[in-house]
Amino acid sequence: MVRTSHPSSGSGPSRYPTVPLRPLEIPAQQAEDRARSFYEIMSRRRTVRDFDSRPVPEAVLEWAVRTAATAPSGAHVQPWRFVVLTDPDRKRRLRAAAEEEEREFYRRRASDEWLAALAPLGTDEHKPFLQEAPAVIVVFEVHKGPHTPRPYYTKESVGIAVGFLLATLHQAGLATLTHTPSPMRFLNEICERPAEERGAYVIPVGYPAPGTRVPDLTRKELEEVLVRL
Repeated sequence: MVRTSHPSSGSGPSRYPTVPLRPLEIPAQQAEDRARSFYEIMSRRRTVRDFDSRPVPEAVLEWAVRTAATAPSGAHVQPWRFVVLTDPDRKRRLRAAAEEEEREFYRRRASDEWLAALAPLGTDEHKPFLQEAPAVIVVFEVHKGPHTPRPYYTKESVGIAVGFLLATLHQAGLATLTHTPSPMRFLNEICERPAEERGAYVIPVGYPAPGTRVPDLTRKELEEVLVRL
């Protein structure tokens, strides 16, 4: 039976037809095992800057974007667009434009405090991974335009979607890097997107190059990030 309200949610009538929820009914111990298994896989996720030339299966990228698009969004507007770049010339142009902005960042825009925080990672304005990765996913926030509605909680919604995207790609054995050049208007021209779409993330995707090494970092302990009340 299709209902037009949420009898147990405490909210008003829904404008969408409703269907029965299909919850994942998982016993407590199995739920813990699955959560632990997911954590153990995700704990191996690292930012990678050196990519192998092997192409990424297109179907994997499509499933990752499908998964990202299941994220919750303000008013269910789904204010995201995922542009997958594999064309070598577009990636070359992307790198050139991003490095121009990064030179400005490192030489003029970044505070001394910010540069000091970045120094241990050894990052600079050179971004060869934008050209060398077999695929680059450019994520846009979709704002109000001639054919798009006004979004709500746009940054939060797109941020959650990107989290889903990164987790799915890692689960598929792929490496990623989250790059956020600023300003990003050059992305509209390179990706042929309208003005109401605003670049938010540039994510190189691929297999790590043989022998890739990453900084020996540790993550905060649970008690540093979890508060129980």
